[in-house]
Amino acid sequence: MKLENKPFWESKALSEMTLDEWEALCDRCGQCCLHKIEDDETEAVFFTCIACRLLDLEDCSCTDYINRMEQVAECLKIKPANFQQMRLLPESCAYRRLSAGEALLWWHPLISNDPETIHQAEISVKGKVISEENVHPDEFEAYITNL
Repeated sequence: MKLENKPFWESKALSEMTLDEWEALCDRCGQCCLHKIEDDETEAVFFTCIACRLLDLEDCSCTDYINRMEQVAECLKIKPANFQQMRLLPESCAYRRLSAGEALLWWHPLISNDPETIHQAEISVKGKVISEENVHPDEFEAYITNL
């Protein structure tokens, strides 16, 4: 009897993944690129519908991924060593789900083998957000949303 090989996201801890495997986990929803507001007292995190200026609003990818940390000081660089930032990711995020022992969902491109299912399932920010260039930072709170 031959045992089936499990996919890397089911057989490895996040900390054991290669850089390519780690990057493949990203579903390209764009939600990590949204501005968030954190309540100082409760530490609750609220997502806005305001996207980083580097986010391509059509395909939900970073237009300068390699240099994003230099371009945007508050950019989230998610890696196994900074799990404290997981709360800044949506509950649907593969990194957050796997770190909590949960499975990837049907629309994740690694499951569906189709990068469009994230948009079809309306998980991505496509068509739902505006660029930060169109909103004054003092007005961000007015743009809190539940995507």
